[in-house]
Amino acid sequence: MKLGKEMINYIIFGVLTTIINLVTYAVFTKVLNVDYTLSITFAWFISIIFAFVTNKLYVFKGKSRRSLLKEFVLFFIIRVASLVLDIVLMVGLVELIGVNDLYAKIVVNIVVIAVNYVASKYIVFVKKRSAGLDK
Repeated sequence: MKLGKEMINYIIFGVLTTIINLVTYAVFTKVLNVDYTLSITFAWFISIIFAFVTNKLYVFKGKSRRSLLKEFVLFFIIRVASLVLDIVLMVGLVELIGVNDLYAKIVVNIVVIAVNYVASKYIVFVKKRSAGLDK
């Protein structure tokens, strides 16, 4: 049942991350009159920081501070890679295959979310097992 709760938390905080991304983008573009491309970047960075903190504390329950910098760097690299994956898959589906961009975005988001979850669980927030306690 632990995996189910973990997945639910991942989805909840993923939705909140998306909301933060959209609100931040709107504030930068509509309130502060910042160029939309720069606003995308700011919103992405702020939402990545939020996602890292919530994934560490609430989804994967990481308590260790020793590996905080390492985890953040890995998390950031994986999110950049997933951004590249997002773009490559979108171009492939829309430009090369001719899929409607909205349908393509839905499919690509599912793939990216799954990749981010697996990478976070098995690469970034890996829990160390104590010797002799593995069963």
